Amino acid sequence: MTRVTTRVLDVATTVPTTPLDPGTVVDGAPEAGSRALAAVSGVEVGVWEMTPGTATDVEVDEVFVVLSGSGTVSFDDDGEEVALRPGSVVRLRAGERTTWVVHETIRKIYVA
Repeated sequence: MTRVTTRVLDVATTVPTTPLDPGTVVDGAPEAGSRALAAVSGVEVGVWEMTPGTATDVEVDEVFVVLSGSGTVSFDDDGEEVALRPGSVVRLRAGERTTWVVHETIRKIYVA
């Protein structure tokens, strides 16, 4: 008898991506997408990816951990820039305006 577990969440399966809104793209032709993994006390946990390029965004409340890839996220309001690489843990706050520069496809786990 094969037992199926719901305790181990699949972060390796492909995340479907689509082109970003052209109004947010600064450079390249980045695509992004996400896949929900679980809901915990009303909070979503999921996997998100963005392919190489530069784009702007307005954030929601979120904490994320980078699994793979490289780039930076700049916070437009105060100029802070955070390097993104495997193991980076970052806090985003609702309403923050950001610029994402992705050199190698970023894959992150988010809690939002």
